Amino acid sequence: MAARTEGDALSRGCGMSPDDAFERCLEALYGAALDDARWGAATSLIEEAAGYGGTTLAVAAGRGDDVPLNFARFFERGENREDLGREYLQDYHAQDEAIPRVRRLPHARLAHTPDLYTEDERKRSATWNEYFARTGAQKGLYARFDGPDGMHIALNIGYPVGGDGWGTGQLRLLESLLPHVHRTVLIRQALAAADALGAGLAGLLENDRIGVVQLDRAGRVLAANAPALEILRRGDGLVDRDGTLDARLPADRTRLRRLLGQALPDLLGEPPSGGSMTVQRASGRSRLGLHVMPVGDRAADFGGRRVAALALVVDPARRPRIDAQRVAVTLGLTPSEGRMAALMAEGLRVREIAAAQGWRESYVRWLVEQTYRKLGVSGQVELARQVLAVDALLRR
Repeated sequence: MAARTEGDALSRGCGMSPDDAFERCLEALYGAALDDARWGAATSLIEEAAGYGGTTLAVAAGRGDDVPLNFARFFERGENREDLGREYLQDYHAQDEAIPRVRRLPHARLAHTPDLYTEDERKRSATWNEYFARTGAQKGLYARFDGPDGMHIALNIGYPVGGDGWGTGQLRLLESLLPHVHRTVLIRQALAAADALGAGLAGLLENDRIGVVQLDRAGRVLAANAPALEILRRGDGLVDRDGTLDARLPADRTRLRRLLGQALPDLLGEPPSGGSMTVQRASGRSRLGLHVMPVGDRAADFGGRRVAALALVVDPARRPRIDAQRVAVTLGLTPSEGRMAALMAEGLRVREIAAAQGWRESYVRWLVEQTYRKLGVSGQVELARQVLAVDALLRR
């Protein structure tokens, strides 16, 4: 499908220049990462700036083509369209021929929706001829992102407003925003895993399941919560170097400084952006996960010290321990299978489980096969989801 070049009216409806449109969309995305109530406004702003209608974000976990969705949200003009979402999920998703192709798309690359259906499918597909025809999605775009633990994150961009196709300016803006959409979702997932969604800046400092470091516009540490302080005191991976956040090992230091530089306000007015990385630890323990994101608006503060960026530190060792015995009883597993399932749900790999329990790796793999068969699952993500669901229910 050819892109339109004349006009390139990505800002025609919102009165923004392309640069202003990108900066405002970026600010809205990172605001939505901390506040779910701002997702609608963020999608509305992006739709208006890029000249399209309809945004769907979905997350599926597992490998292969036949994996279930575990999150989907449908927006149009900032409104959460639960009616469209319910209709698609109930009547069309299971038979949508494009889904396996979406999951095989390259990471963070736009694809035109018509290219995901064969000529024959466009003639007979119920999804294409009924749902997509009615919602305008036949002219849409898709993008897929890699997620942790085998997750697939998919973004569906509904339909261009006005004209017969996509302008180069529209596509350029969307392509520049894709990495930031990906990072925003990863940040949301990290906060969700720590039960920290909607906590706000002050509330995050009280959370004991994820490390939080607040940085000022110069990159100096303003505040840190207890898990982050513990990591910094140990100096195993991340350190407080004269009041600034730094990596202990040179291999990670350059990348961390680059991430921090991107997330902090620029004197020349370049929009800040977020990023993610893992940090190696000299102790040999599991790597730390690190998400860096800008926060707050970019209004002039005349050099005053305020929170300009957040560093969220995920330490696999801080994940809450799961009661393996109760999980085994509830799911009908043997005690050994229950211990293996609990440790796997906590993020340990086969080799780490074997070392922790004093088992042979071959025995752990056999336990994995037996447990998958009993629970009807095909991967670690599905197993972890069942175990964590049971554990959460038992904790109530």
